[in-house]
Amino acid sequence: MSQAYDVLIVGTGHGGAQAALALRQGKFGGSLAMLGAEPDPPYERPPLSKDYLSGEKSFDRILLRPESFWAERGIDLLPGRRVTGVDPAAHAVALEDGGRISYGRLIWAAGGEPRRLPCAGGDLAGVHAIRTRADVDRLIAELPRVSRVVVIGGGYIGLEAAAVLARLGKQVVLLEALDRVLARVAGETLSRFYEAEHRAHGVDLRVGVAVDCIEARGGVVCGVRLAGGEILPADAVIVGIGIVPAVAPLLAAGAEGGDGVRVDAHCRTSLPDVYAVGDCALHDNLYGAGRPLRLESVQNANDQATTAARDIVGQGAPYDAVPWFWSNQYDLRLQTVGLSAGFDREIVRGDPAVRAFSVVYLREGRVIALDCVNATRDYVQGRALVAARAVLPPERLTDPGVPLKELLAAAV
Repeated sequence: MSQAYDVLIVGTGHGGAQAALALRQGKFGGSLAMLGAEPDPPYERPPLSKDYLSGEKSFDRILLRPESFWAERGIDLLPGRRVTGVDPAAHAVALEDGGRISYGRLIWAAGGEPRRLPCAGGDLAGVHAIRTRADVDRLIAELPRVSRVVVIGGGYIGLEAAAVLARLGKQVVLLEALDRVLARVAGETLSRFYEAEHRAHGVDLRVGVAVDCIEARGGVVCGVRLAGGEILPADAVIVGIGIVPAVAPLLAAGAEGGDGVRVDAHCRTSLPDVYAVGDCALHDNLYGAGRPLRLESVQNANDQATTAARDIVGQGAPYDAVPWFWSNQYDLRLQTVGLSAGFDREIVRGDPAVRAFSVVYLREGRVIALDCVNATRDYVQGRALVAARAVLPPERLTDPGVPLKELLAAAV
């Protein structure tokens, strides 16, 4: 027996949950369901590599809403079900369990799957990703027996996990294949600052290294062999090398895309009545460097979800939100606004040595992004500079005693 909904949302992360909320807030009165591969109701993802991994927050505390909230608003939750195919002509999805659900409109918010190590041993017991609650629960269950951890990947997930594990007293080695951590998302000033911080907290952080394979004993990870032959002993390995966007059913159905599914300014795919939002949505961003991109952030997922919902209820407006991100490591609060890709100059406000500073990124003289470490005022006020693509005298930007909001009035 097949089911049918006026709007079916595939994905129960931030984007899926926000799409459902925005539809109801927009007075959408039709039938509505959220379908997800996980068995859990919608929950926050950022704490997985931070407060949830450390044990500071229980699962109940990271739920986006109490489970009863969804039923009270006429939003059906369909957990533990995975979409394997999309039939755009019939307006229906096929499920792994053999079921079929028809839709009037489809919002694809399926996110992505952790990218696996392309080497032998990547699927051994003791090799972990940090993407879902189940991933982290498996890691937490092993931690009492773990003293040595190798983290592969120097992006935010890897750095956050390394910080938590170091605080828990584990011996942590962090490996990054590029010549610095955060190389894809930040400039050298921020990268070197975080490298120094992690080393100061006891993390053996190595850059410019390649992994040859994962070593095993009795079918369980026991070490990481580097390309040069060195073996790093490990009771557990955490892999944080990005995600593969979960868009195969859409691409197989004829949707435009590649590394993600292509969407327009209203988050519509090339398939009729099919939208895509969040980590898997390949889009033209007003604050990008002129090429389609995917943004893996709560902000992007929420704002694109709202854009899609408003289009469905006839209140459409193009997506134009200023991107922002955050990361907590040790006692450092990093807040980022804008996209630094393609920057040609970075300006430091304040002194990294006192662990409170900002990096302002310029492209052709215009402010395109800020990374703010323990500098919330710069983050809040810098948003307007990014939105305005402000041109400012660099010497004025370097002075942390001059509030950024005072500079905006003089911006070109």
